[in-house]
Amino acid sequence: MGRWEPDAAGRLRAAALELFLERGYEQTTVADIAERAGVTARTFFRHFADKREVLFAGGGVLEAQLVTALDAVPASAAPLTAAGRALEAVADLLADREFSRRRQVVIAANAELRERELIKLAAWSSSLADGLRRRGVAEPAARLAAETAVAVFRVAFERWVAEDEQAGLAELVRDSLAELGRLTRRTTSRR
Repeated sequence: MGRWEPDAAGRLRAAALELFLERGYEQTTVADIAERAGVTARTFFRHFADKREVLFAGGGVLEAQLVTALDAVPASAAPLTAAGRALEAVADLLADREFSRRRQVVIAANAELRERELIKLAAWSSSLADGLRRRGVAEPAARLAAETAVAVFRVAFERWVAEDEQAGLAELVRDSLAELGRLTRRTTSRR
């Protein structure tokens, strides 16, 4: 290995993503990633538990931010509005659209990674539901609002990583929530 360079975690993340896109997730080893990043495998494991975590590192921080953002929403906000605002705050933290696009390509191509992504989103939903219950929202409304908000986030995220999309993720979360509102009003008015 060459001389020490800063930001080993960032270089490992970039190297892993490049290799996953070039070779495929399953065909890429930790040793391959470390070599591409110019570090040892030991250094890799100082930063990440396994190669999957390169794509999911920081998930706990985002989930904690989600709870903090939910707690900051005024108590008068409706449950779905509160959950949506919390997800907008998390969306503002996801600034690197190109990384997210490339990451999503890798995840979409691998069942294990899709499952891990769903687990992450289920944890977000659970945290939102817990936060809503702390705000006094009863069941099943807390869970319905949390699950719905996460579904809205997923739709917004898919739009955000699309090649031709220019809007920011937080804006797309707001737009998707508004579209859901229009959709539910149309559905209830037809009864």
